[in-house]
Amino acid sequence: MAKQFDVVVIGAGPGGYVAAIRAAQLGLSVACVDEWRNAAGKPAPGGTCTNTGCIPSKALLQSSENYDQVNHHFAAHGIEVGDVALNLDTLIGRKDTIVRQSNEGILYLFKKNKITFFHGTGALTAKVDFGWSIKVSGSADEDLEARHVIIATGSSARALPGLPFDEKQILSNDGALRMPAVPKKLGIIGAGVIGLEMGSVWRRLGAEVTILEAMPEFLAAVDRDVAKEAQKAFAKQGLAIQTGVKIGEIKATAKTVNVAYTDASGAEQKLSVNQLIVSIGRVPNTQGLGADTVGLKLDERGFVVVNDDCLTSLSNVWAVGDVVRGPMLAHKAEEEGVAVAERIAGQHGHVNFDTIPWVIYTSPEIAWVGKTEQTLKTEGREYKVGSFPFMANGRARALGDTTGFVKILADAKTDEVLGVHIIGPMASELISEAVTIMEFRGAAEDIARICHAHPTLSEAMKEAALGVDKRTRNL
Repeated sequence: MAKQFDVVVIGAGPGGYVAAIRAAQLGLSVACVDEWRNAAGKPAPGGTCTNTGCIPSKALLQSSENYDQVNHHFAAHGIEVGDVALNLDTLIGRKDTIVRQSNEGILYLFKKNKITFFHGTGALTAKVDFGWSIKVSGSADEDLEARHVIIATGSSARALPGLPFDEKQILSNDGALRMPAVPKKLGIIGAGVIGLEMGSVWRRLGAEVTILEAMPEFLAAVDRDVAKEAQKAFAKQGLAIQTGVKIGEIKATAKTVNVAYTDASGAEQKLSVNQLIVSIGRVPNTQGLGADTVGLKLDERGFVVVNDDCLTSLSNVWAVGDVVRGPMLAHKAEEEGVAVAERIAGQHGHVNFDTIPWVIYTSPEIAWVGKTEQTLKTEGREYKVGSFPFMANGRARALGDTTGFVKILADAKTDEVLGVHIIGPMASELISEAVTIMEFRGAAEDIARICHAHPTLSEAMKEAALGVDKRTRNL
């Protein structure tokens, strides 16, 4: 006999496991199905974010930043270091330990919240009296029935046509996180978040990195002032970034990958590297979900079609995260998961897509929320700008990290904050204040009137807000 639950969540990434926990907190009986496994074959919930994305990449970024600081910046602090050696196995091992701890943490939360976990794949099979039947295929097959189903199956790296990932020379984000040696030359196709972060990691560890981007503008979705500052900073660090390129034939030999491409001027070029990371976007994981069997509607790109409440074309079947429309961000998936769990429980879950922050964890970090200046110009909206450089911030000078600035865009008449854009130290942490202000539809003057501790990086936010009214002070 099938095991019955109020809610069955398919996928235990950020959207899935958070939805399961929230549903359980609301008193519903919950099961979660997930197929991720670690090198030892044990369950590894957390999805791409925990296993091959957000968490491991940040671990490697931190380790590589430490290595770069020892080699190039400690002397300025009066710290003299002798010969510095890189133990890549230990560095990768630390990353793997952090991932495993995160996996175990999610399993603990399932147990704590009385969520039944099934290790395997889940597929919708039929509409039944109780709700929906789900087949779990894994080490032990199971038949489940659920009143509500939440699909949170995530996404996978998009490969170039005719160039599958072997994770040895042609790498996705997965292979990019576990290279056994630092390549002498590393190529990256795609100058987005993954390309820039992975390029930063391996450049700091000693690789010669070239990034090829098809878009004519660098970081086209980012505020132009921030993108220009970032491009200068990355070039100074040694990241060779070419935009407006058209990729041609790619051939892999035993030791090299040869990339033919046309540059922005139309000239034919060739790039020979030891490994090639392909980071050209991601595709939704909907294969094997049983969409055709039960009539679940997918769009032309394979995403599950949902309405504004994340409800699919089927009654009581919901979908969240990378598998639906909207930005492929872990925190967006989490918010959708919570909202859906609350809707199932009869509450009014809500997600404000206008205040979802974006972060690129390079050095300098880049973070933003809301509209860019170019968007406001296109919309014809009248606005004011306030900006403040970290060079004039006392804490940034003490840190020895003064690249970048905070930029605030506010409505010209109401002073409502419309967008905040940061490039500089700890931008990922500073952006939260902007998100909070915008969620409450606050004004630049609100930020300017709030007392910020001195000396802190957050004072740059206050000064930029003062700058909207041309009252900036030098610190």
